[in-house]
Amino acid sequence: MNAMEVHREALVWAAQLLDMVTVDLTNEQAHALPTGIANPIGATYAHAVAGTDVAINSLLAGGAPLFATTWAGRTGISEPQWHQSQQWARTVQIDLPALREYAAAVFAGADAYIASLEAASLDRELDLTANGLGKQSVSWVLSALVTGHVNNMAGEISALKGTLGAQGYPF
Repeated sequence: MNAMEVHREALVWAAQLLDMVTVDLTNEQAHALPTGIANPIGATYAHAVAGTDVAINSLLAGGAPLFATTWAGRTGISEPQWHQSQQWARTVQIDLPALREYAAAVFAGADAYIASLEAASLDRELDLTANGLGKQSVSWVLSALVTGHVNNMAGEISALKGTLGAQGYPF
């Protein structure tokens, strides 16, 4: 298995895991305000998907995110954006069926993007110092900002569902 196949396999699993922990999510659970400073489940789900959209389509591919182009007004996220402030997380509204469709498009596009890369592309350096991340390779972005981030968000959603008395991970 080559590096591209590993990145694709990891991203497919992350997307499947995110889907597993959100498939039975209710509107009430999605918008419930947790105690403390934790973000609502819906905001976390929206952030995972929109973050992947921006990382793949803007940061790596150099274009605009789907939420600003072909999916504008149809994402199921009242204010799609990459960064997640507490104010945004506490006020954003999501439409679960629309967000699931947008998520499917984002992850299919991400897989297609990774499949289109040449092996040498993984070493290309990106300057992420404006985001406090220094200079990183495309491979690092795929591992940390895409796959790792989606896995982290799936874990947060799973834990937040548990605080609501619902099952998070299905296993």
